Amino acid sequence: MPPQMSKVISNYKFWLVIAMFALGVVLHYPQQILNTDSPSLLAFMDLTRHAVERVFLLLPITYVGLIFGIKAGLASLAVALVIMLPRAIFLSTSPPDALFESGGIIFIGGIVNLWFHWRRRDIARRKRAEGMLAKIVDGSSIPAFVLNKQHIVTNWNTALESLSAIKKEGIVGTDEQWRAFYPEKRPVMADLIVDGGSPDKIVSHYRGKYKKSDLIDGAYEAEDWFPALGRNGMWLHFTASPLRDSRGEVIGAIETLEDVTERKNAEENLRNHLQEITRAQEEERKRIARELHDETAQDLVVLSRQLDSFVVSAINNLSAEDISYVEGLRQQTERILDGIHRFSQDLRPSVLDDLGLVPALEWLASDLTEHFGIAVEMKVLGSVCRFLPEIELVLFRIAQEALRNVWKHSGASKARLTVEFGDGKVVLTVKDEGQGFELPDRVDDLTIAGKLGLAGMQERAQLIGGKLKLQSEPGKGTTVTLEVSV
Repeated sequence: MPPQMSKVISNYKFWLVIAMFALGVVLHYPQQILNTDSPSLLAFMDLTRHAVERVFLLLPITYVGLIFGIKAGLASLAVALVIMLPRAIFLSTSPPDALFESGGIIFIGGIVNLWFHWRRRDIARRKRAEGMLAKIVDGSSIPAFVLNKQHIVTNWNTALESLSAIKKEGIVGTDEQWRAFYPEKRPVMADLIVDGGSPDKIVSHYRGKYKKSDLIDGAYEAEDWFPALGRNGMWLHFTASPLRDSRGEVIGAIETLEDVTERKNAEENLRNHLQEITRAQEEERKRIARELHDETAQDLVVLSRQLDSFVVSAINNLSAEDISYVEGLRQQTERILDGIHRFSQDLRPSVLDDLGLVPALEWLASDLTEHFGIAVEMKVLGSVCRFLPEIELVLFRIAQEALRNVWKHSGASKARLTVEFGDGKVVLTVKDEGQGFELPDRVDDLTIAGKLGLAGMQERAQLIGGKLKLQSEPGKGTTVTLEVSV
């Protein structure tokens, strides 16, 4: 006997099927087998047409298709047909009805067997895909884990074992993926993706730390600090992406992680370095402005007065041409003095230190209107308050650079400057309706595109944790918005 046949015969499920079919034969032919007077064992229920007996055969047909597969299921249909046909053709009081019912049983049984076959093939395909995914994930040097639709961990690779100090044996098959990252249970990014990636839920858990992936539809990425990882905590960049079946439905999620602690430390060091440079630059501006005001401007004032005194004392000894010449020198001195005053204020307006941001911006707007003909409409919304000097300075410098760009590059004759004070934040907006320009795809490309002023504004905003937003289109003007939490 072939080994496969021997294995089938030794299986109790095979004999269970035989028993069900044998019972089906007895139910169909009780008179011939049991020598009874009644044509049906269910006659006491007034059921003599054998419809129930035919429906009973769906039980072994379905069981065979479920346990043994499509080939055995088709064979069971043939057996059922052999059992039903003699009764339907030769013994039934209504052969057409009996044949119709028998055909219905075969049809339903065939559909059920095909459904089992397709379902089994779909499960096999999914298992192959999961197996392939497991090999890819386990063989990757990038820390990663996979969740199924029920939020159960199905894969936890070796790289993540090293990162989290949690072995896969202790977490695969559980919903405790949070243990690697948080002190108490809460959703990780992959959990939110499995649930459909609702923006509201992602915002509630990762506000200000996430963004949509530029490469994968439905994926999100974020950076966060995890104090429980490593000896002294760890910065992670993580991306969670949906896993979809052939119909496009989400069946799980994969999350990959990257230790970016060194990069974040380098960025922090660079930020501190830039802060020191900016602070030193502003101190130097203040020193130069003070020297211009206290020394150079005062010397020019003395020179102007000396020229006035010279003209008065020597007016009787000078010709009209000499007096006109000396007067021209005095006027030129006054113009130089005025330029030095403006240059000194431009370097470091004393009104910013003395009176605060809003008066300094008002002076900036009036100066642009007076000297460059740009009509600046200024609005102040909310309750005005003072901030830390470094925050006020950055807000002023960005407004100054944005308004200079209006004068130098936009071709606009007017601009709007808005300062909005809100709960725990201030929003500065400079808008013009000039010629605009094409923005690069990334803020980091501003320097490459030659937009050094805008790049400098972005750097200053980052120094105080602000968010700078640039909007511009050719022919539609430019809007610069800075939001700072205070």
